[in-house]
Amino acid sequence: MAITKVTANVLADNSVTQAKLADDAVGAAELASNAVVAASIADNAVTAGKIADDAIGYAKLGAEFTTAAALSGTAVDWATAAVFTKTLSGNTTLTFSNASTGMVIDLVITGDHALTLPASVKEITGTYDGTVSNLIQIVSTNGNTEQWATISQAATS
Repeated sequence: MAITKVTANVLADNSVTQAKLADDAVGAAELASNAVVAASIADNAVTAGKIADDAIGYAKLGAEFTTAAALSGTAVDWATAAVFTKTLSGNTTLTFSNASTGMVIDLVITGDHALTLPASVKEITGTYDGTVSNLIQIVSTNGNTEQWATISQAATS
């Protein structure tokens, strides 16, 4: 009996499912478009080495890099936003969680009350002035245990 070679031209789009394929039986070039979906890719199959340079755009970044959020309390969760805003209504002590090394957050704080940053924050320059809007930029240099902050206000003319 003659054996017929099965090629991509013989197969209809989406006719081959993962269950029908033997390990390594079909190469990527032989698969019809849309034949492999995210659900059939193992969690560890996509590694940094397989992602092309500049292939991930802004839209694919997590909320911790793209979102602004108003703080209703005193807890700043670094995993939820990049920019946090707050108007102080009394003396306030902030707490931090989920800071990872290399992350940067911005706090835009107003309110003529005392502001205390967590003990893990080392202030590089600037002083909080509650009579104006303050931009406090904080860089985590060692996760939740060490951050560095600069405090700035808009220039006055």
